[in-house]
Amino acid sequence: MLNRRKFLKAVGLGAATLTMGGRVLAAPKNDRPNVLFIAIDDMNDWMGCLGGHPQVKTPFIDDLAKRGVLFTNAHCAAPLCNPSRAAVFSGRQPFNTGVYDNSSSLDSMKSELVLLPQAFKSAGYQTYGTGKLLHKGSKGLWDQEFFTEQRWSPFEGDQVKYTKAELPSKKTDNPRHVIKFGADGRKIVLPLNRMPSDRRPETTDGESFDWGPLDVRDDQMGDGQITDWAIDRLDSHREQNDASPFFLAVGYYRPHIPLFAPSRYFKDYPEEKTILPPIREDDLDDVSETAKKWAIEAVTAGSHATVLENDEHKAAVAAYLACVTFIDAQVGRLLKALGKSGQADNTVIVLWGDHGWHLGEKQHWGKWTGWERSTRVPLILAVGDDVHRMGNKVTHPTKLPKPFARNQECSAPVTLIDMYPTLVDICNIDDVAGLDGQSLTGLLADPSQPSNRVVVTTFGEGNYSLRGNRYRYIRYADGSEELYDHKHDPNEWKNRADDPELARVKRAMKRKLPS
Repeated sequence: MLNRRKFLKAVGLGAATLTMGGRVLAAPKNDRPNVLFIAIDDMNDWMGCLGGHPQVKTPFIDDLAKRGVLFTNAHCAAPLCNPSRAAVFSGRQPFNTGVYDNSSSLDSMKSELVLLPQAFKSAGYQTYGTGKLLHKGSKGLWDQEFFTEQRWSPFEGDQVKYTKAELPSKKTDNPRHVIKFGADGRKIVLPLNRMPSDRRPETTDGESFDWGPLDVRDDQMGDGQITDWAIDRLDSHREQNDASPFFLAVGYYRPHIPLFAPSRYFKDYPEEKTILPPIREDDLDDVSETAKKWAIEAVTAGSHATVLENDEHKAAVAAYLACVTFIDAQVGRLLKALGKSGQADNTVIVLWGDHGWHLGEKQHWGKWTGWERSTRVPLILAVGDDVHRMGNKVTHPTKLPKPFARNQECSAPVTLIDMYPTLVDICNIDDVAGLDGQSLTGLLADPSQPSNRVVVTTFGEGNYSLRGNRYRYIRYADGSEELYDHKHDPNEWKNRADDPELARVKRAMKRKLPS
């Protein structure tokens, strides 16, 4: 793992000069700032700066938060990979694109959409993309791109498929798929957790609701490989002394299931000492049958009952934490390379997660619910020292009222679709029509300014979850409702939708529903 002291020194390097092989090379000077766009899949608030889990170790992401603004009340447009990412890259809500789930796409709207990298490419940016970015259609969007196996790494996708003879059964308490791995051909039995499948008990597909350490190097994982590629792009951009700015997007897959990571990251999280998230057995007693179905069905992972029956809760939480720390190390490597490139002072860094993830809360595993655990995401935005000094050199002067804040938190409700208009604003790119989000430049300059905004998350057509400063309101397509007071109930354990004391609050929230 990176040395934190050396890391801080590296990312603090100025952009004036570089030393390479004993000679001094001037870093490129651009009229517009670069963008480093870091996406993390299935990342909830379990990072040190957000305080989501008391044992998590994320030193490099925490240091990034100190260099910019940490949005503590940020939410996804949809709590599922495809619709969330489609919303981010198009800047439009699911109910305006029709992309509600993983089976739909933006293809029908291609003629009227300008996706985020396309806007930057048209503005003269060199665009680089690697890893999981859009859920569908990432290839071909970038000047240079690199995609490798991330989901099943360090294994290849075909390796994890069961043969017909190995076909698992939901009733089988010992599913078994043996593969040979590595130069020595050592045998590995999947699933590592030895649990039966709740989702695909009669198919040959690999079961991703799995976790455990593997004796591999970081660069044997897909997320390590995309970090290496991204670092190479930073180096090549520098070595070419390229005068054009870059938009570099890096999409990390972990902590998406399967929760595999190099074994060294598990050493910080001994299973027997793992702290479980707060859970109430009666949590679903005051919600509708519709809500209970969303909670209990194993749609995006497995069932809570199966985890408990196999005594795997602590092991799963420890594996999730290990995967988070693994990704934190990759982010650290990437940011260190940016510092060494001499381009950090002229770069906007955005780090975000596409949606949250349940680990037993509400008796649910995975995403795809309207509750806080699914909708809340990490969002950090930091800019280099030179960015504001460039405002008078571009066609459209910067709209920022004052320099960005540093080492501050913003508790105003925001949504991931705000990233598109924000980056367009900061980088002085011509306005893109039809964006649904709001530029966050005002909050970046003054994170403490008051906001009465309510942001919306859509989970399937007609299902909406609204989040304001204090309250969350959920309305399902069948009309059933939930209302939570986060001031007194941060775990959303008490549904107050029928509480007359909050009738006015509920009416006000309902007025914010999409029409």
